[in-house]
Amino acid sequence: MTRLDQNRAQAQIAARLNVPVDKVKNVTIWGNHSSTQFPDASHATVEINGKAVPVPEALKNDPWLLADFVKKVQTRGAAVIAARKMSSALSAAKAAGDHMKTLWQGTKPGQYASMGVWSDGSYGAPPDVMFSYPVTIKDKKWTVVQGLPV
Repeated sequence: MTRLDQNRAQAQIAARLNVPVDKVKNVTIWGNHSSTQFPDASHATVEINGKAVPVPEALKNDPWLLADFVKKVQTRGAAVIAARKMSSALSAAKAAGDHMKTLWQGTKPGQYASMGVWSDGSYGAPPDVMFSYPVTIKDKKWTVVQGLPV
């Protein structure tokens, strides 16, 4: 459910900046799901007045991005269950649909999505495990984005 975490991360940033969610691009979910993931907005952009602005710049390097944001995305599923006494099934279903749409339609130039894929050891992750990376997708084939400073 990496895409669920990506959607949650984008929503948190959009709310903080008071912009529509679809204006936030290239948020990365590293690792696994829930508490074993790391949501990363250091390479994300947000469209403000028609211009792509790095999220850290748009947030004026707000400490929220490295503290509360990370924890909130990691614990959002548990918070929903605690508040509703049931899972966030509709959000998960939406994320599954978003995932399939991206897989089938591909990513737009300059954009990527987070996806749990078989690790090749990129970015120091253990090889031969499922790991969430930023990926580009073309012709229904994913490629791990390389070279992002981490």
